Amino acid sequence: MKNTTPRRRLALLPIAATLLGAIGAMGAGSALAQDLVKIGYTGPLSGGAALYGKNVVNGIEMAIKEINATGLEVAGKKVKLELVSLDDKYSPAEAAINARRLVQQYQTAAVFVPHSGGIYAMQAFNEQEKFIVMAYSSTPKITETGNKLTIRIPPTFNSYIEPFTKYEMKKYGKKVGMLPGDHDYAKNWSALFEPAWVKAGGTVVSNNPMSYNRSADFYSGVSRVLAEKPDVLFVGGPSEPTALVAKQARELGFKGGFLIMDQAKLDEMSKVTGGLAMLEGSIGVMPVSYDERPGPKAFAAAYRKAYGADKDPTTESSYNYAMTHALAAAMKAAGTSTDAAAIRAQMNDALMKLPKDQNAGEFKGVDAVGGTIVDPVVVTVEGGKIKPVSLSELLK
Repeated sequence: MKNTTPRRRLALLPIAATLLGAIGAMGAGSALAQDLVKIGYTGPLSGGAALYGKNVVNGIEMAIKEINATGLEVAGKKVKLELVSLDDKYSPAEAAINARRLVQQYQTAAVFVPHSGGIYAMQAFNEQEKFIVMAYSSTPKITETGNKLTIRIPPTFNSYIEPFTKYEMKKYGKKVGMLPGDHDYAKNWSALFEPAWVKAGGTVVSNNPMSYNRSADFYSGVSRVLAEKPDVLFVGGPSEPTALVAKQARELGFKGGFLIMDQAKLDEMSKVTGGLAMLEGSIGVMPVSYDERPGPKAFAAAYRKAYGADKDPTTESSYNYAMTHALAAAMKAAGTSTDAAAIRAQMNDALMKLPKDQNAGEFKGVDAVGGTIVDPVVVTVEGGKIKPVSLSELLK
């Protein structure tokens, strides 16, 4: 700066400092560079199923925070995961629109979706658009389609039908009134349950599907079914509306048992009914908060630490938490965060190798058609208390 005046030199100093800072920042940035990888979610975040959807999101987000805190490397590069969650209001059409947006705008290699209608809609194009459907639904049809880029997260519900039927018939009687939701999952459950009940020697006295996602008053529908004097009520959908159906049935004088689809969880239902007394004689799946196995127990403690001591974790949270950890491990093993087929090919090994404290679903792997391998645990409500029971014991 020989030929510059003192005033000119002073004017140049801030510019030089800015350039030096920029160069320094570039150097630091290259040392700390991370690939930002988006994970997609489409599901209900409003309406009657909002809590159900939020439970799924909580599990995914909890896993992502842990993965990012520990550090994830894929093909030698540091990777940071981020969830993009979109509300589809439980609509299959909206789920398909959201999935395309997640893949095209955010380049997601995997999209979590917790309802069968949305899953079917996405399976129509996910193989062509090359993303994995992380399907949280127990509907058997999901993995019967032969879709090579689908992982069905929970076990199929058909394993529950015979033992649930035997328990309720033995305890209460052979007349069932059906009060399921009217969404695709409930329709699929109903289609398998009704003939199974009849085959076991029972009678279906009434079948009245209701919109669990759009209504909070079920008295008229419940009244119509109770007029046929059922011994057992078949109910199911998200926990909160399912609990309202059970509560209103009790308020209308129903004394029998409840056969509950696996989507609804008894611990969440009891918060709506004011305890388990109204749910006496119910049979359903094991709530995570009552599960003493290592994976669920570790998850429950971590969940309460993350979301509050008064927050009970659900299967939606625990299963999707474990599958997010498995998805990250599969990306690492595949050496890619974008090639859906390569990631899918590593999911079985990733799930089998999950540490116990991350395997909140006690998963044992993924089968040949994309369904998880897991031994489900069920419970009954007897004497106002949750009672674990094995499926084999119920079938005796």
